[in-house]
Amino acid sequence: MEGKTVCVIGAGTMGSGIAAHLANLGFRVHLLDLTEESVRAGLDRAARAKPPHFFLPETAKRIELGTIAEMGERVRESDWVCEAIVEKLDEKRRLFAALEEHLRADAMVSTNTSGLQISLLAEGRSESFRRRFLGTHFFNPPRYLKLLELIPTPETDPDVVAQVTEFLEDDVARRVVVAKDTPGFIANRFGMWAMIHAIHTAEKLGMSIEQVDAITGSFLGRPRSASFRLNDIVGLDIMQDIAQNLFERCPDDPERAVLKTPHSMAVLLDRGWIGDKAGQGYYRREGKDFLALDLKTLAYRDKQDVKFESLDALAKLPLGERVRAALDLRDEAGEFLREHLVPVLRYADTLKAEISHSVQDFDRVMRWGFAWEMGPFEMIDGIGPEKLGIGDGPFFRGPEMKDFSGVWVSKRLEPKFRRLDNYPLVARHEHFETRDLGDGVIALATTTKMGVYSPPAVREISTYLLEEQRPLVLTSIGKHFSAGFDLKFLLETSQAEGWDEILASLKELQDLGELLSRRKACAAVFGYTLGGGYEMAMACPVVAAHVDAMIALPESRVGLIPGGGGTARMRVRHQTHAKSLVHAARTLILGTMSTSADDARRLGWLRSSDVTVYHPDKLMTRARELALTAEPSPMEWRAIEGPVSGMLDQEFADLRSRDEITDHDLRIGHMIKMVFAKDTQWTLALEHERQEFIDLLKEGLTIARIQHMLDTGKPLRN
Repeated sequence: MEGKTVCVIGAGTMGSGIAAHLANLGFRVHLLDLTEESVRAGLDRAARAKPPHFFLPETAKRIELGTIAEMGERVRESDWVCEAIVEKLDEKRRLFAALEEHLRADAMVSTNTSGLQISLLAEGRSESFRRRFLGTHFFNPPRYLKLLELIPTPETDPDVVAQVTEFLEDDVARRVVVAKDTPGFIANRFGMWAMIHAIHTAEKLGMSIEQVDAITGSFLGRPRSASFRLNDIVGLDIMQDIAQNLFERCPDDPERAVLKTPHSMAVLLDRGWIGDKAGQGYYRREGKDFLALDLKTLAYRDKQDVKFESLDALAKLPLGERVRAALDLRDEAGEFLREHLVPVLRYADTLKAEISHSVQDFDRVMRWGFAWEMGPFEMIDGIGPEKLGIGDGPFFRGPEMKDFSGVWVSKRLEPKFRRLDNYPLVARHEHFETRDLGDGVIALATTTKMGVYSPPAVREISTYLLEEQRPLVLTSIGKHFSAGFDLKFLLETSQAEGWDEILASLKELQDLGELLSRRKACAAVFGYTLGGGYEMAMACPVVAAHVDAMIALPESRVGLIPGGGGTARMRVRHQTHAKSLVHAARTLILGTMSTSADDARRLGWLRSSDVTVYHPDKLMTRARELALTAEPSPMEWRAIEGPVSGMLDQEFADLRSRDEITDHDLRIGHMIKMVFAKDTQWTLALEHERQEFIDLLKEGLTIARIQHMLDTGKPLRN
């Protein structure tokens, strides 16, 4: 299906978030609400959201606002009408009755809901409407959470389900799980039950919220928000609404009593302390610190730093193994896991056939919607079904899974969403590994901590590339592409006055960039993409950047200029005119980090020819395609027209007068100016870049910045 124009009806939290996500992707978006004031307020709320809903602030201006009363023309020209008004059955049905006469025969129509019965919403509508009507359960905020539960009714045309699934995955950058039209679908029926069960368990065992969060975060392969912090983020009022709806609609569920509001939650709701929206819930922020609710006194106190030595001792084991071992612990952590995790996994096993089409779908919902490292059935297999008293496992066996009748069937495979570790391993080296991406493309993925480029790593990669001539994707196996060049090496070697060694390491880094620039190579970047690591990425003929990549050459923050070819490359990229060069120099001296790949393009870190990958799971697929077509581009150094030197001096002086930079930053700026305005050829610029890097490294202010960054992870402004 084609869906270039979308009408989102309802400008609340979800409606405005969906509209923002679609506008980010280039859709024409109408956003409607009851009044001009309410629709404007909804968009303003999305524009001010933190973390930001929009990749670029100006994208918000592209959304066309209107009222529901004037929806006729907006609906008629829309390829997709996405209803997202208040979660009330009668109000949604009245809206569908009003909009149906305006709906095109080929348009998709959906209701966004976290739990209402989809088939009831379609009652009274025409056959044409019912045939193409679906539920869509986006997760909040849509920009960051990739899961979408798609809920057809028995009357929805299966061909429509297939077409809409493809459209949502390819054009709306979602990972779709088709769920059954049951209360709460998969995510809320199971996920909300599990969240509330954790509160009941904490109250029952007399444990603190910090203790529970220390257990249910990274140790269980879950986000740092763990349990009680997650409650505040979701909102206690939202949790209660969902739980009450599930309680009423699931009278035959023997475990529904868990959905009753826990005592501490009831007290917080009564006080209006509903979480982050109210500034306080189970935690309350005071400045940069948090206070925590004491579950016994129900008063706030200083947040405690809780660690379980027993869990720390197991932390390096694979997830399933460490949880299996933790279930035998005879301390509070072990008791909590036995009282909470075991019932949660058993509940998933009880529910599976009622609410999902497969255990793979069930697991995907919890991994993609709740950011669990393992879904419940993967976790059951990892721990061992026999230890949990679950008799139907194991649920997975290589490329197969067990269906609900006990028969082994193939898991659903989707090559376009393959992660790096799904591709065949070719070889492991000391600092990187290689994988076969198919069609003659090889992936070279750094294996160093945070993707750091150390001198030994640079030498090893360079040696490999002198022999390997196949098209290449440069990437990393970690959560980030690269945190940059090895600062510890620079600090220790400079303290030993090993200037020749540092100079040689910079030359090797520049030479590696030269090697990459002459290859059919694409850099697949994501997460932190900084400093020396990004210098290697920008040397590649093309970059495929995950939309949320945080890109920068922030060397000024540690008192340096980019010394691996980055300063010279920024000069070449922006040599079209003097104003562009001044903008690039300003970005370098400030070390501004992008908030998205689109923002990186605005800042000048990415070229117009580099590609933003909006789908969270298509980075490797897109990078592989780009590597096949990448063409090396020779470095052409051009003279700049206009008084560049004077313009740079004025820009730096203005920044200094506004106290945006220090005197040491001003010195860095003058060294950037040397490359930008004084050098006359590429090789000379690289030589100056190296020497200026060394000169700055000899200064005490730079050493202080590097030491502070290594000690705190934060820049020192001196």
